Amino acid sequence: MLKGLIGKKIGMTQIFDETGVAHPVTLIEAGPCYVTQVRLPASEGYAAVQLGFGEAKPKRLTGGELGHLKKNDLPPVRFLREFQLKSSEYKVGDKITVEAFAVGERVDVVGVSKGKGFAGVVKRYHFKGGPKTHGASDRLRAPGSSSSTTTPGRVYKGTRRAGHMGSDRVTAQGLKIVLVDLERNLIAVHGAVPGPKGGLVMIKDARKQ
Repeated sequence: MLKGLIGKKIGMTQIFDETGVAHPVTLIEAGPCYVTQVRLPASEGYAAVQLGFGEAKPKRLTGGELGHLKKNDLPPVRFLREFQLKSSEYKVGDKITVEAFAVGERVDVVGVSKGKGFAGVVKRYHFKGGPKTHGASDRLRAPGSSSSTTTPGRVYKGTRRAGHMGSDRVTAQGLKIVLVDLERNLIAVHGAVPGPKGGLVMIKDARKQ
């Protein structure tokens, strides 16, 4: 079965096991997802499926998206994402639910991290900052020297400096599934996943088992 789903992060809570130990978990509303396209090695050069998630009003979609879905008699969906497969055992129109996963399995969760806006080097890269004594009143959170002098006479590309922080694609790897609720389309994974509440996430079979 396909080990991949698109979902929405609900938030964090805790679950108690049989011994009374509390485990921090993240609840994800995953699926149901529709197979909207199948890519084959013969035509595209690789095997993958495109999944659709989240019903939407037709007027919210572009003409190309509507045509892509109507061609296969699929409902209008808000999000389309692609999952690579070793073999394409699915056909367009198949419905995939949380039943694809089981308690105890390890998964990777991909999401977009929270945006932090423009941040300095202490917050963004955990710089130590300058001295806090001897008259250094304005150096407490400063980055310090940027480079050498005459050689190279410039600042190297990629130097860690202040700038936009967050809003990056992040993968939380090897999270353990502790709950699968088929009735409510819920999956609970141990630990935190990237993104805010309500953020879109992709759940995949863990690459590092």
